[in-house]
Amino acid sequence: MILEGETSQEAMADLAQKVRQTRWRLNHHRALAPFNMLGKGLQRRFCDGRLVNRHHFFKHSRGFLWFVICNLLISGGSGGAQAQLLINVQNQGGEVIQESITSNIGEDLITLEFQKTDGTLITQVIDFRNEVQILKALVLGEEERGQSQYQVMCFATKFNKGDFISSAAMAKLRQKNPHTIRTPEEDKGRETYTMSSWVQLNRSLPITRHLQTICAEAMDATYVRDVDLKSWAELPGSSISSLEAATEKFPDTLSTRCNEVSSLWAPCLCTLETCIGWYPCGLKYCKGKGAGADSSGAQQQQQTNYRCGIKTCRKCTQFTYYVRQKQQCLWDE
Repeated sequence: MILEGETSQEAMADLAQKVRQTRWRLNHHRALAPFNMLGKGLQRRFCDGRLVNRHHFFKHSRGFLWFVICNLLISGGSGGAQAQLLINVQNQGGEVIQESITSNIGEDLITLEFQKTDGTLITQVIDFRNEVQILKALVLGEEERGQSQYQVMCFATKFNKGDFISSAAMAKLRQKNPHTIRTPEEDKGRETYTMSSWVQLNRSLPITRHLQTICAEAMDATYVRDVDLKSWAELPGSSISSLEAATEKFPDTLSTRCNEVSSLWAPCLCTLETCIGWYPCGLKYCKGKGAGADSSGAQQQQQTNYRCGIKTCRKCTQFTYYVRQKQQCLWDE
């Protein structure tokens, strides 16, 4: 497999964790000694005339500060820890681009980012907790045609958890050959989205709190679908009223595509397509044998399944959405 799984690494990580904790206790034995002396049989003491338990002395000492700091260092691999992979991917045109995939376990996020050969910067963010996928496109402008240096669009859609491996699984992957050029095992084709509303970023918290920061440059160009609002409304703690309050619907009368409009200042329906050339879309399981006990308690070999790699995919996405001027959609001609 091109990526290592978690089987042996988990055991090694647990062992390393225990070694670090034991080493820390030995190094800080003197600082902790007064608290260890309290023992199980001496659970309570007096401090300033008040009866207190042994934890009182610990929390009001320099040892407590060292304990907090060192435990934060020891547990650096959990909580808000991030892991990143840099993947060399060959696209369908034969060019090689580099993808950056970052996993944030504490936030339960995965961020995939790459730059296309035409300069377009694509950022895909998956918020597993809220089942939201954000795709941000930064497209370089055509200054000779009156456009700004670049424009940014964001598309928020419902994410199905089985479409990408979890942030925890992603963080455990390691690349054996970082310089190898990757190609996906499966092409999932193209998925089309017809957006129906703008998102008001200052009211976007019911969708996901990450939308406002990720799409800050797309204040008037962040889009969503009604069908996804209805799906999110079914999640615990959500409601359709709060979700709809964060959006503004497109005009109902417009149906003309931008490639059919001649005036650069006329409104139209724009189409933007992007492809994620390589991403981990699932886990692979291998069969092995492990020790187990039968009904009589006798030990015997049992067949078990364990994670041994990942499945990789490619997928294209096409978005259709309203623009107030064709000038904002010059690529769709």
